[in-house]
Amino acid sequence: MASDSFRNARGTRDLYPDDLLLIHHLERTAIAVAQAAAYREIRTPLFEETRLFKRSLGEATDVVEKEMFTVPRRTAEGAEPSSTSDPLSFTFRPEGTASVVRAYVQGGYAARAPLQKWYYVGPMFRYERPQKGRERQFTQFGVEAFGAQSATLDAEVIGIALDFFQRLGFGDQLEVRMNSMGDPQDRELWRDKLREFFAPQFEGDDIERCADCRDRFTRNILRLLDCKVPRCQELNAGAPDLFDVMNQDALTHHQQVGEALRAIGFEPKEDRSIVRGLDYYSRTVFEVHYPPLGARSALCGGGRYDGLVEEMGGRPTPGVGFSVGFTPTELALAELGLPPAQDMDDLRAQSAPQVFAIAVSAEDRLPLFAIVEELRKAGVRCELDHRGKSPKAQFKEAAKSQARFALVLGPDERVAGQVVLRDLQQKEERKVAAVELAATITQALSAT
Repeated sequence: MASDSFRNARGTRDLYPDDLLLIHHLERTAIAVAQAAAYREIRTPLFEETRLFKRSLGEATDVVEKEMFTVPRRTAEGAEPSSTSDPLSFTFRPEGTASVVRAYVQGGYAARAPLQKWYYVGPMFRYERPQKGRERQFTQFGVEAFGAQSATLDAEVIGIALDFFQRLGFGDQLEVRMNSMGDPQDRELWRDKLREFFAPQFEGDDIERCADCRDRFTRNILRLLDCKVPRCQELNAGAPDLFDVMNQDALTHHQQVGEALRAIGFEPKEDRSIVRGLDYYSRTVFEVHYPPLGARSALCGGGRYDGLVEEMGGRPTPGVGFSVGFTPTELALAELGLPPAQDMDDLRAQSAPQVFAIAVSAEDRLPLFAIVEELRKAGVRCELDHRGKSPKAQFKEAAKSQARFALVLGPDERVAGQVVLRDLQQKEERKVAAVELAATITQALSAT
């Protein structure tokens, strides 16, 4: 490869038309499940002030400390850029919730119309080491519901996540694993008990915990509980349980979420290791798993964040949501052989031309081009040759294109104001008046 050639940035990928068949399928499925529950789309900017994410996610989280794409701002035209530590620097969004909450507050919804149910599908950015299933630019589907602390709203949000994966073909082995983070005062009591329990593990020179846990012990002790290092997981055994200090309202809410999930046909599994990595969670936290995938069984996660709207400057307003990363979803689908080959063929057919137009002679090309443009305006997907190929070669292109019809224009048809319409599936052809062509094709396509 030449030294001056260009490649995509590390941790990103180009999505070619064939790749986008599956991506569009994921997008359509996400939109369908969200809209079925009366969620409406929101789109926020791709970058925000850095302080938004520091405030919402927590400065001691891995996302803020290690994974944010932050760029300096210019104070004025021609001025030197400020540093990336400037509180008014900008960061490409590493997740969707903080931006959606900011928009909710800025739009005045907390005061005038607190009950809002929104969804988003779009790119996120994290500056982390690229590896299988992790990219520096990735797409997330998420929902955020504001204005009610009802357990049924938690269950509705979880149900949307489950519906998404069910529609993609994941079987009846989907699991909902859930926990509760209690209320802020509960977590303060719990943190004290955890520090007392874990302190002996960090004394002396022979510390068995991993480097991340050593840092988290002083900065964010709750993160010790979701460490994935096997030895650290063993050392977590017997740690104090938040449920021992949780207030009765939070305990009742957790019980009611489980009851609501069972009412819609899902038996949740209690999992105390789910604490989520972001500071804004309260009460319900959950993950959706598909155990046949083994170590990569986690498909998505989310939870409740009842204090975040107030933290962003709005009125106290409860909220709950989740997000799904498309990249790990694609990997899971590939491992399970989904979608089936026939479904992928159907997806290809949805973007293939319905008509391939063929010119017999050079003089037929411009009149044919005009006919094609009229068909496109009528909503018919139509293709034609732009390289001056022979009629025989054009017929080969038509067969390769998977078009339903070949439309042929020769000198005789041009003079008579007609075209030859050949059904490539039924192996039948007929002459059709050019003025009736769009209606004839549309009627034939709607009948199949």
